[in-house]
Amino acid sequence: MRKRVGLARAVIYRPDILLYDEPTTGLDPIASDTIDQLIIRVVQKLQATSIAVTHDMRSARRIGQRILMLHEGRIYADQTPDEIFKSKDPVIYRFVNGISDLKKDEEI
Repeated sequence: MRKRVGLARAVIYRPDILLYDEPTTGLDPIASDTIDQLIIRVVQKLQATSIAVTHDMRSARRIGQRILMLHEGRIYADQTPDEIFKSKDPVIYRFVNGISDLKKDEEI
């Protein structure tokens, strides 16, 4: 409910740009989908640019038209969600699929 109220407070002034910082963090899958749908509706209704910083790749795929992926402090990829999710690049593939590059037998 707090996320919904925060979104309502943000759009009341009809901004041109909306910034979201981890909008679905801590939410269950149904609540996450609700927030994603609200973000999509706000963008369509206000014709606003939305920028979401998230580690939730399901959410990024649903709400994003472009995904910029940062790696080692730099923009590593700037692609559509489909391009990101179909990428064979090992860094992108591991991130999207939540796969660590730490080997089972590697010491910490």
